[in-house]
Amino acid sequence: MCTDAVEEMVLAAEHEASQRGIENVRFRQCVADSLPDNSFDAVVSRLGAMFFPDPLAAVREMLRVTKCDGTLTLAVWHKSELNPFSYVVTNVLSRHIEIEQADPNSPGAFRFAEPGKLASILSDAGAVDVSERLLKFQIEAPISVKEFWTMRSEVSKILREKLKSLTDDQSSRVAQEVENTVREYFPNNRMSFPAQMIILTEGNRRR
Repeated sequence: MCTDAVEEMVLAAEHEASQRGIENVRFRQCVADSLPDNSFDAVVSRLGAMFFPDPLAAVREMLRVTKCDGTLTLAVWHKSELNPFSYVVTNVLSRHIEIEQADPNSPGAFRFAEPGKLASILSDAGAVDVSERLLKFQIEAPISVKEFWTMRSEVSKILREKLKSLTDDQSSRVAQEVENTVREYFPNNRMSFPAQMIILTEGNRRR
């Protein structure tokens, strides 16, 4: 079962599954603290926990729908400065507009970037045997520098809003600076960013 809080994301995933002939997946629009009333062998949240309005309630709900001998796994971004896919654009943009310091406890991509922070919430939610590990990998895709900027500027709602405050000339300069800065991550005109995530797993629970 695939879930998302945003209807458009669910519809897109459902359409992609249909295009690929995948028939063993169901799709549901719901928020993390109100999941389908099922019992699952494994529950996975990939890059979602950072945006939960109430992480403690969401984790409790995920534990509720995980079988007692099942596994709950969450993946969140490690620190921003270790993920150039994100910070390169932010650094360039900060030279053109003022970027407010994000509240470390508010929903955001790097809300749980500090090791142990999300693990403590899992423990508070009643999880036992929580393990945490660092995952280093490459974000790769057969796209060009220009395609990267188009993707980043269109996908991120926050970035779109910030770009709206710039003049056309400023927007063009930002795009050019980003493209110049990220070229080192495009060997052979193919995207390859080093990246790091924190993976948390809870299993072997006994209630």
